[in-house]
Amino acid sequence: MNTPFFPAFRARLAARGRRTTGPLRQTTLRQLAAHLADLIPLHLLSTADEGPNSRERLFTLRLTCECFVWQMLKPRTACREVVRQVQALACLHGREAAAENASAYIQARQRLPQECLERVLAATAQAAERRAASSPRLQGRPVKVVDGSSVQLPDTPANQKAYPQPSGQKPGCGFPVLKLGVLFSLASGALLDVVMGHLHQHDLRLFHRLWEALKAGDILLGDRAYGDYVTLAGLPRQGVDVVARLHQACKVYFRRAKRLGHHDGVFTWRKGCMQSTILTPAQWAALPDQIQVRILRFTAACRGFRTQPITLVTTLLDAELYPAAELIALYLRRWRIELGLRDVKTTLGLEQLRCQSPAMVRKELLAGLIAHNLIRCVLAEAAQVYEAELERLSFKGAVDALRQYSAVIAQARTHRLKRKLWENLLRTLAGDRVPLRPGRTEPRAVKRRPKPFPLLNRPRRQFVELPHRNSRWHGGPRKFQGLN
Repeated sequence: MNTPFFPAFRARLAARGRRTTGPLRQTTLRQLAAHLADLIPLHLLSTADEGPNSRERLFTLRLTCECFVWQMLKPRTACREVVRQVQALACLHGREAAAENASAYIQARQRLPQECLERVLAATAQAAERRAASSPRLQGRPVKVVDGSSVQLPDTPANQKAYPQPSGQKPGCGFPVLKLGVLFSLASGALLDVVMGHLHQHDLRLFHRLWEALKAGDILLGDRAYGDYVTLAGLPRQGVDVVARLHQACKVYFRRAKRLGHHDGVFTWRKGCMQSTILTPAQWAALPDQIQVRILRFTAACRGFRTQPITLVTTLLDAELYPAAELIALYLRRWRIELGLRDVKTTLGLEQLRCQSPAMVRKELLAGLIAHNLIRCVLAEAAQVYEAELERLSFKGAVDALRQYSAVIAQARTHRLKRKLWENLLRTLAGDRVPLRPGRTEPRAVKRRPKPFPLLNRPRRQFVELPHRNSRWHGGPRKFQGLN
């Protein structure tokens, strides 16, 4: 370390260099030992020789990323708590502590490039895929599930400009909405890729930016939004087949099809006259004038509920290689992406982000998705070692167990004891299974009543609180200002 202009501070600053950050790098996610060391390769977060992030700091590029991900594993964790953890661990190792405030860590998060987080997300997704390689597939082909979702952002002018709030909400009374297009792996449950946009962008427009993440040989599984002509005609040209639910506006007459079975046939679809708005004129002209699609209909029956007819459209035309029963069973597994989104938004607390600027909001979301993939890696390893069914392992239980075991593994003095603790963790995760509850209903309703406060129907500075609007005082005293 060379400080020719500040010789008096050399001794102090040296304590914050490599000797300090070396032990602290083992204090966050990587304290889970060498079992997770290959999930985030060193070169992805290495310090640059020159330019941005080239200075040697306490919060290096890698330490900042690991602290950020650790912060996402504990929802509602303030930056100050992260700094306090670094201070405590520096004191434990006999090093000089970091600054008292969280300014250094906050600035380090702002310097963290978004491209680095995207590369780390891809690396963790690949690691989860390798650990779940033994999961069942459709004729040996990987299945990827696509869907759209959204998260709320803090109500700041910068967020409102980049991601406006719904038009039905009055200005100053709502929250900006960040729309997502996500691509999950059906085998491992890991999130493979994500694209971000504003509320007024359709799911298909976001999904078109995910086409590059699909590889030849993949099978795409989606809902009604992805059974359109552009998707069914464009993806097979790059070796990707599609299984999606047919849109409810499409009428199907099986008498006009090449019959493959009961309510199962091959149809000819022709390209429409109006160009798709998500494609350029050259891309639209490159699509074929007509395609062959397979449409099959089945009835979903659950004991105690009404039957529901479901119509699927797919580019898998071979009825012998891909029987209708396998395609039906595949589509019924599509619900797993809804559970994956629940793990991301509810369990990890990403439904409402907290950063104040659009750039930091995107980084916060990527850090949370990296944390999700790391949990999926651990679950996949537990399922592989103990031959458990991966889809039945509890994600919430894995998060809770990982938090507690990480602190104990960090205190273990020998590699043998660390390995024993890690095996005990995997055994615990493999035994924590979600029970099978066939026919159980989960209505989207809440039991706990909210507090009887009036809704904010205008900006806070213009809002005038009326006592009678509070339902607690219905039928009560009208003059309650003097009451204690």
